[in-house]
Amino acid sequence: MRSIQKVIFIAFGFIFMGLGIIGIVLPLIPTTPFLLLASYFFVKGSRRFEVWFKGTGVYKKHLEGFVQNRSMTFRQKAILMVFSDVMILLPFFMTDKLIVKVILSLIIVYKYYYFIFKIKTVKVRSY
Repeated sequence: MRSIQKVIFIAFGFIFMGLGIIGIVLPLIPTTPFLLLASYFFVKGSRRFEVWFKGTGVYKKHLEGFVQNRSMTFRQKAILMVFSDVMILLPFFMTDKLIVKVILSLIIVYKYYYFIFKIKTVKVRSY
């Protein structure tokens, strides 16, 4: 049973890595959260896949700076914020319940606070 769980974690790691790579090409899909999920699932699934993933260029270019320094570029932040706002606003406009709208509004406010004050904004490095 334990090996089936590891296989599932590794499979989810590859799924989220694939979504993260798609996000590199399509600016509407946020790259960083999908790569963070991929990293999480690879860590849970296999030490070998964790080491492999952390050695890939995708990890080093798009996630390593965030993991080490808790920082993102302005573009990364903006894309992630817009994507998450759309995902939160969909149920906001689809519900008539005031409590749900208040909770979703508080989530948006906290998200902006966290991204503005807790995650550093860095300039894109030129090579």
